[in-house]
Amino acid sequence: MSPRLDAIDRKILRELQADGRITNVELARRVGISAPPCLRRVRALEEDGFIKGYRALLDEKLLGYEVVVFAFVHLSSQAEADLAAFEKFVRAQPLVRECWMLSGEIDFVLKCVAPDLKTFQAFVEKLTAAPNVRNVKTSLTLRNSKDAAMVPMEDA
Repeated sequence: MSPRLDAIDRKILRELQADGRITNVELARRVGISAPPCLRRVRALEEDGFIKGYRALLDEKLLGYEVVVFAFVHLSSQAEADLAAFEKFVRAQPLVRECWMLSGEIDFVLKCVAPDLKTFQAFVEKLTAAPNVRNVKTSLTLRNSKDAAMVPMEDA
């Protein structure tokens, strides 16, 4: 935990992670300060980069994305230009929810969603044909046992 955060800042972050739509007045009440300094603290946390943004967490299955697959990508070159080109390619792919560069045998792992297996197979063909991709291995998910979007906020 960053030493720049005091106990109230950590409480604010905890509350905002749990409910990003909370009003400033309610947030201030929950963390034990008045509304004006609470708003100043939230703005400072945003400016310092502790709060990257606000968004709604959507249920992909209810929106028709029934298939969740992890794709493990091995590139033929790890030169910085090739890594950057692959990352640019991935950012343009709407089915890719997350992309992580790894150390070790696999270069990237992608978390992908698709409405069906046919759509995902078409994406895998596009992915396999992307420049510098040596091979792609995929694992279809069966169920999700944990989906925590929150950063642990233990007290100091």
